[in-house]
Amino acid sequence: MTRVFARAALSGYRWVGTAVYPLVWSYLALRAARGKEDRARRQERYGFPSAARPQGPLVWFHAASVGETMSVIPLIKEIHRRGIAVVLTSGTTTSARVVAERLGDIAIHQYVPLDFKPAVSRFLDYWEPDLAIIAESEIWPMTIMELGKRHIPQILVNGRLSDRSFARWRKRPNLADAIFENLALVIAQSEADAERFSALGALPVMVSGNLKVDTDAPPVDSAVLRQYRQQIETRKTWAAISTFEGEEAAAGSVHLALKERNALLTIIVPRHPERCDAIEAMLVAKGLTVARRTRNDPVTPETDILLGDTVGEMGLYLRLTDVAFVGRSLFGEGGQNPIEPAMLGCAILSGGNVQNFRETYQTLAKNGSAKIVRDTEMLAKGVHYLLTNDEVRRKMIEAGQEAVHEMRGALSATIRGLEPYINPLTVKARLLPRDDV
Repeated sequence: MTRVFARAALSGYRWVGTAVYPLVWSYLALRAARGKEDRARRQERYGFPSAARPQGPLVWFHAASVGETMSVIPLIKEIHRRGIAVVLTSGTTTSARVVAERLGDIAIHQYVPLDFKPAVSRFLDYWEPDLAIIAESEIWPMTIMELGKRHIPQILVNGRLSDRSFARWRKRPNLADAIFENLALVIAQSEADAERFSALGALPVMVSGNLKVDTDAPPVDSAVLRQYRQQIETRKTWAAISTFEGEEAAAGSVHLALKERNALLTIIVPRHPERCDAIEAMLVAKGLTVARRTRNDPVTPETDILLGDTVGEMGLYLRLTDVAFVGRSLFGEGGQNPIEPAMLGCAILSGGNVQNFRETYQTLAKNGSAKIVRDTEMLAKGVHYLLTNDEVRRKMIEAGQEAVHEMRGALSATIRGLEPYINPLTVKARLLPRDDV
């Protein structure tokens, strides 16, 4: 693809998007019916605001879903501390709830406008951001091109590129160059990610480490935690978290294989809670007794599975165990972030499909805090071994917490990279009348 053709392709993307834009309502209606859109706030997806824009400088943060949102919360708090207003967009209802719980009035939450020119232009015309900060790998061509046309600096933080995404962009180098040249700065998670962004035309690129390591441990309601611990009593527990389709069935099979030998309670926390009705039915069909968090079912001696079907309570589930399997790694692809279980004192097990978090897993595996399993049978053996060998489990937990400590520093590195862009906004904010900030 030549550079001229790449420009033509982006122009075509713009016009096709404009043509289909009036028909998008049916797509959003379908997502709303599935619980993936907030019906009451659907107009935000078309760029219509639902909140007043504060006076003074404003930074637009975009984080796709819960994980990305969590990673930028400390950064948002730092920018807010400097008196700069923040509007944070995301694309999922679960992330919207996390923003409300974790940030309150520190940031204004809006659902991200669809990547069509009318929606993006309407959003930018209203909010007039001085700076756009994008988390991880959210590359939306129309949004990036519109920000570029308005000369609004846009920075990618905690940037990463999966093997699959990098391969796709490499097949279209001129298109990649036409898009990535609009980024004023890329702050990448790792050296490997930095090399990939540079290869695609992004300049300048720096490395910060993973912002998720610098987040606080997920909170917990101490009364709820105490209640569950009293109900579990002396039973051994393990958790399968952030699971994808197939991994819940594997966790059920592990439980069946080990329950008699270990007086076991298994905690399953799917990545997408809306799947939990089907998951419960599958587990019950296996002959397992399921307690669901949303129903406040008590954990009795007869309970086999505690199904964590809530959002924002990972801190609860991980504090109920010290052995955690991290999903999207046996039957899914790419893996999920193991930082939270390491931070909260869990020995970590994972499947081998962890391409999206390769360096994190390499760090944890290198110091012995994470083990890779090939299949369900090996997972069962790993869970049994850790539950019955206290010293091995303790050493893995300690090694994981040491690794997390050593990986910290991404937040300060990211702030240093952002200083040339946020310092002028800080000065501008301080010149405003105090009541307007």
